Amino acid sequence: MRESTPLITPVLARDLAALARLGDGTSAESVLRDLTTTLAGGVPGCSGGSAEQWRDDRVLVSGSHSELIMLVEGERELGQGPSIEARRSGRRVTVTDVLRDRRWPRYGGLATRWGVRSVLVLPIQIAPVLLVVGLYSVRPEAFSSQGVEPLVGMLTQQVRVAMANLWDFEEARTDAAQLQEALAGRSVIDQAKGIIMKTSGCSAEAAFEELRRISQHHQVKVADLARLLVEEHQNEAR
Repeated sequence: MRESTPLITPVLARDLAALARLGDGTSAESVLRDLTTTLAGGVPGCSGGSAEQWRDDRVLVSGSHSELIMLVEGERELGQGPSIEARRSGRRVTVTDVLRDRRWPRYGGLATRWGVRSVLVLPIQIAPVLLVVGLYSVRPEAFSSQGVEPLVGMLTQQVRVAMANLWDFEEARTDAAQLQEALAGRSVIDQAKGIIMKTSGCSAEAAFEELRRISQHHQVKVADLARLLVEEHQNEAR
């Protein structure tokens, strides 16, 4: 009988916690990629990891190795396998040895083609998405039943924190971009108003009303119309 090996190490705990630290280039793709490489490098016996982010029927797939991305996508084409079962049932799925497992006959050949012998798949619900995280090993019985429960708890907690931080970060980044766009639009509108005031001798209020009237007539946004007017004025000045 194979001796049980703890699946949580100090390196794994450190790297999972680091997933929550975000930067300018952080995205859902980068978080999932970092998660899969963290699992591959931090879980004893784990040779690689995959992550599927499901939102409705849309899926984003990442993997520590390209072969595992092909394995996950091939599993969907077959319509059977541990990742599909975990997603459908909402429960973790363990394959101690793909050569002896009889639940998904066609999956075994697909997995062994990429050198996979044992699999652990964990579904993590983080509304509004479902993450399906896969751990793979080149040897059988790599993921001991005694070590799985603590790993599931830590992984679920850290991934939820990382995704929550990512969504807050993306929302703040979107708000900042919209504010910047709004300020840029306001600036160009003020420039267009100045051009109208200079050429017609009207007030700022009348210049804006003229912009709005023309924009409604041509069914374009005031900011877009103002931008065209400013560009035309600059071209004439040249």
